[in-house]
Amino acid sequence: MPLRVFASNSVRGVTEALLPGFASTGAPPVEVVFDAAKALMRRIDAGERADVALLGTPTLQALAARGVVDPASVRPVASSGVGVAVKAGTPHPRIDTIEAFRQMLLDAPSIAHTTEGASGMYFSGLIDTLGLGPQVRHKTVTRPGGLIGEVLLAGDAVIGVQQISELRAVPGIEVVGPLPAGIQKHFGNAAGLFTGCADPSGAAALVAYLTSPDATAVYEAHGLTPGQEPA
Repeated sequence: MPLRVFASNSVRGVTEALLPGFASTGAPPVEVVFDAAKALMRRIDAGERADVALLGTPTLQALAARGVVDPASVRPVASSGVGVAVKAGTPHPRIDTIEAFRQMLLDAPSIAHTTEGASGMYFSGLIDTLGLGPQVRHKTVTRPGGLIGEVLLAGDAVIGVQQISELRAVPGIEVVGPLPAGIQKHFGNAAGLFTGCADPSGAAALVAYLTSPDATAVYEAHGLTPGQEPA
């Protein structure tokens, strides 16, 4: 029976890149359900379970506090900041300062973000913090979850805002850069075993592999920083 994993989209690209290496160790096959954190939490709250949870750190900590995830098994995995992307071959706007980022938001004809992913919820509040909510919100293109780069590829929006690790998971788009200092937000991810999971030894081996030094270069290549998010 394969190991079952619930994983947020923020680690989709890197998880898919790491799993072949885990398989080469003779480990059992792995079946991963990728979705936005809120969508996965609805499934968990409805009683659905897997072997491993690979989700945002606060979400894992909340599940551990409820006894859904074994607290002793929780390990920090990696973190990612939020970035801006465009379809490959199109102009890159300036976003290196907060003022340049604000101007980009005003000039962009359309901006895509999720509504249930961590970065999308952050961006929705950020435009209000910047005093641009009314000017920007009417031209946003939203999806509950998923990879916003796919919205750019489809031509449904010109600018995409999402965690850099998620943006890098979509070929055919280009990451313009991270949000500027002062408004950047880093999101940590952690892994843990569901309490009473079907294959605790296999699940523990997977978590150990995902947090091993050998995985460091793979995380960095996908726009993530191994370990806990910056303070």
